[in-house]
Amino acid sequence: MKGTLLATLFFAAAAGSAYAQQQPQFTHYAFNGMALNPAYAGIKGYGEFNLIGRYQYFNYGTYGDANGSPRTGLFSASMPVLATGGGVGAVVYYDQVGQSKMTNAALSYSQHIKLGEGKLGIGIQGIYTYLSKGTYIAIDENDVNVPSGASDNKFDAGVGLWYESPKFYAGLSMNNLLRSQYTFKSAGNVGTPNKYIAENHAYFTAGYNIDASSSVVVTPTVLVKSVLPGDFSSSSKFSNSKNYSFEGGVRATIDDKYWIGANYRTEESVSGLLGISFAKDNAVRLGYAFDFIAFNQDARAFSSHEIMLSYRLPKAMVNTRPAIRTPRYSF
Repeated sequence: MKGTLLATLFFAAAAGSAYAQQQPQFTHYAFNGMALNPAYAGIKGYGEFNLIGRYQYFNYGTYGDANGSPRTGLFSASMPVLATGGGVGAVVYYDQVGQSKMTNAALSYSQHIKLGEGKLGIGIQGIYTYLSKGTYIAIDENDVNVPSGASDNKFDAGVGLWYESPKFYAGLSMNNLLRSQYTFKSAGNVGTPNKYIAENHAYFTAGYNIDASSSVVVTPTVLVKSVLPGDFSSSSKFSNSKNYSFEGGVRATIDDKYWIGANYRTEESVSGLLGISFAKDNAVRLGYAFDFIAFNQDARAFSSHEIMLSYRLPKAMVNTRPAIRTPRYSF
C-alpha cells in the first residue's frame, strides 16, 4: 500500500497541502495485531513482544541513505491485565522514505468482554508522532520553498474492536482520529510553510484456523487497509475505491513449530513466508518474508524483505489457593 511513496508527499506539499498519508505495511500482519489495532492488547491471554525490520523496494534510488526505499523498524508489546479483565499494549516504529522520517509511539488499553467461545476487546489508543522532512536535493539551491531540516510533532488517538476465539479472529480499527496538521517551514523560515495532514487510517483483518490434520493447522488471513481523507462529515470520505488496499494469504503451521505461507497484495506483490518457533514451549518465533513486486516494477523495485522476531510469555493465570478438604465435612 505504500506504492505511493511518502517521499512524493513533499511535492504535493510544495503545491499546498498533502491530503493523504501512508503508514508502514508489513507482510507479517497476521503476527502483528498490536500494530494494527489497540483492542488487540492482551487479548491472547499472554504477554508477547515483537520486533520487525522491513526493507521495502530494495535498493530503489541511488542516493545513499536518502534513497527511495521505505525502511521500517517496529517494536510492539502486548500484556493482559487480569485485575481489570483487559490488557495494555505499546507500539513504537521508525519509518524512513527518502528524506521523510517518521517516529511513532502509541500506548493502548483494551477491555475484554466474554462473547461466545471467545473474547471481544474494545480498545483506545494515544499516539505521538514526530515527522521530519530532512534536507532535500533541490534543483534550485536558493528555492525558499524547499524544507531544510524542518520537523513537527503532534498527538493523536485511535480506537478499535478485536474478537478472538480458538478458531477465529477479526479486528476493525481506525487511527489519526484528530487528523493532526503538520507544518514545515523552509530554510530560514521564509516562503510559504508546507502543510501535511495525518489522515484517518482504517484497518480490517481476520483469520480462521483450520485443523487439516492432527499436526497441521491451515490459516487463511485477510487484511483491508484504507486511507480516509477529509472530515467525517464529507460525503466522499469512504467512497473512493483508490483509497483501499487488500491483502489475502494462507499459511500452514506444523506442530506449532514450523510455518510456511503465501500472501497477495493488490496491484503490488506476491509474497512467501517462512518461520520457525523454538525454545521452551516454542516461545520464540523467527520469520522471514520475501515480497516479489509483480506490478509496476519501473516505479518501485524488484523485491522487499522483512524479518520478524517475537517472544511469547507463558499464559497468565489467576493465582488462587486451592481448597482444603478434610474428612470431617465429607458425607
